[in-house]
Amino acid sequence: MTLDVDIDGWPATGDWADLAERVLDAAAAVEPLLANPRLSASVLFTTDAEVRALNRQWRGKDRPTNVLSFPMLSRADLAALAPDGGPELAGDLALAWETCAAEADGKGVAVADHAAHLVLHGLLHLAGHDHERSEAEADTMEALETAALAKLGIANPYGQG
Repeated sequence: MTLDVDIDGWPATGDWADLAERVLDAAAAVEPLLANPRLSASVLFTTDAEVRALNRQWRGKDRPTNVLSFPMLSRADLAALAPDGGPELAGDLALAWETCAAEADGKGVAVADHAAHLVLHGLLHLAGHDHERSEAEADTMEALETAALAKLGIANPYGQG
């Protein structure tokens, strides 16, 4: 997978594009569907106002959230996608700066570590994982997140192990 990263509203002090690429590498190591070279995704590091507008437009929820994921392919489509052929858009992610920073502060973690978790979470949604369908799927997604974050040297955000 390749990423198209746009940064609008996040501090210039962080290398957010590099962070997203490193997270993608870790995500692909634990979720092979994300390793398909035909796939691409966009990642937008933006403001709460922009994420609120997207959330209102596409989900009918008039509030910002930490990360939005817009998958373009089903998990079955991803699994059936041969590695050779034309490019395929896996989907789009949008991360809200103010919400991310506030959550990181509330958790007592670095903003970059929390942003890495949110990018990872969004990428797993693009791979067809959904923590809201069942507790078993939530447990699977949490385990994948924990394993990928460990590859990046980031502590388990769920506080176990």
